[in-house]
Amino acid sequence: MYGLLLAVIYLVFISLGLPDSLLGSGWPAMHVELNLSVTYMGFVSMTISCGTVVSSLLSDKLIKKIGTSAVVSISIFLTVGALFGFSFSSRFWMLIVFAIPYGLGAGAIDAALNNYIALHYKEKHMSWLHCFWGIGTIVSPFIMGYAVTNATWHEGYRIVGFIQLGIAILMLLSLPLWKRNKNAADDKPQKSVGLIGALKIKGVPFLLVGFFAYCALEATTMYWASTYFVEVKKISVEHAANLASLFYIGLTVGRFISGFITEKTGDRRMIVIGTCILTCGIILLFLPVNSYAFAIAAFIVIGLGCAPIYPCIIHSTPDHFGAENSGAIIGIQMASAYIGTTTIPPLFGLIGHAIGFTILPVYLLIFVVLMITMTELTFHITKNKN
Repeated sequence: MYGLLLAVIYLVFISLGLPDSLLGSGWPAMHVELNLSVTYMGFVSMTISCGTVVSSLLSDKLIKKIGTSAVVSISIFLTVGALFGFSFSSRFWMLIVFAIPYGLGAGAIDAALNNYIALHYKEKHMSWLHCFWGIGTIVSPFIMGYAVTNATWHEGYRIVGFIQLGIAILMLLSLPLWKRNKNAADDKPQKSVGLIGALKIKGVPFLLVGFFAYCALEATTMYWASTYFVEVKKISVEHAANLASLFYIGLTVGRFISGFITEKTGDRRMIVIGTCILTCGIILLFLPVNSYAFAIAAFIVIGLGCAPIYPCIIHSTPDHFGAENSGAIIGIQMASAYIGTTTIPPLFGLIGHAIGFTILPVYLLIFVVLMITMTELTFHITKNKN
C-alpha cells in the first residue's frame, strides 16, 4: 500500500504541473485576443503567486488539523474550478478572479506533498516526484499549441481542466490508502514550531533567500520562454507555444536522471552540479546568432540544470533543521518561492518591454549567483556535508 500511495502522489504532482505551463505558452495568443499589453501576464501570475503564498504559510496548521490527504483533495478541486474559470474568461478581470483559487490550491498541494515526501521517502523519490510535475508542464504547452492552432486558447484550459478533474476524482478514491498508511504519515500529533519560531532557526533566512532566487529564475524561464521565441527569434505564436515545452523537457528528463544518482552524490553536490549545467545553458543564450537552434538547446540545458536544485533543497530541509521543524520551514520555503514567482517574472516583463527581451540571460544569471551563494551559506551554517 505504501508504494501504491506513492504512485497516487506522483499522479497528483502531474496535476500540479499541468496548469503551471499553460499561462506562459498561451499568453502570446491570450493577450492579443483580450487586447492587452504583453506585460499583463505578470499581473495574472502575481495573483496566482499571492494565493500560493497564503496557502503555503497556512499549510502546516491545516495539515496538522485535517491531515495531508484532506488538504490535497480540497486543493485539487480548487484548481479544477480555476481552470474551468479561465476557459470561460473573456475579460482580464475574470482571469484575475480565477487566478485566486488556482493559487490557493497549488500552494497547499506543493507544501503538503513536498513535506510528506521529505519526511517519509528517500532522495530519489523527491526527484521523481518533481519529474512527474515536469510531465504535467511538458504536456500542457502541446495542448495549448493544439488549441491555439485548431480552436482558441480557451479550449486549451478546458482540456486541461477535464484532465485535472479526473485526477481529483482518483485522489478521492485513494483516501483509504492514506488511512492505511497512517502510522507512516504526518497525521501523528506533532508540535509545530510555528512561523516565527522557524524564522529564528539559524540558517533558515539564507535558505529562504536561496530558494526565492531559484524559483524566481525558474518561473521567469517558464513564463517568458514562449514570448522570447516570438519577440527575439521572430517565431510564430503557434510554434512558440510548442517550443515553450523545451525547458520542461530538460527539467523532467534531468529530474528522472538525478533520481538515480542523488543518493550517491548527496543533495549539496547535486545542487552544485545543477548550477554549473544551468549556467552553461544561460551562456548559450548569450551567443549572438540569428538562428533559434542555439536558443532551443539553451532552454533544454537550462531545464537540465534546474532539475536537481528544487527537490534537493526541499529534501535536505529535515536534515538541516530537524523533522519536527520541517513542516513549518517547508511551508515558509514555498511562500518564499512564490514570492519570487510573484515579483520577479512581472519585473522581467516590464524590463523586457522597455529595453528588449534579449536581456533574459543577464536577468537569469543574476538569480543563479544569488541562489548558489545562499544555499552554500545554508550548508555551511548547518554543517551539513550532505
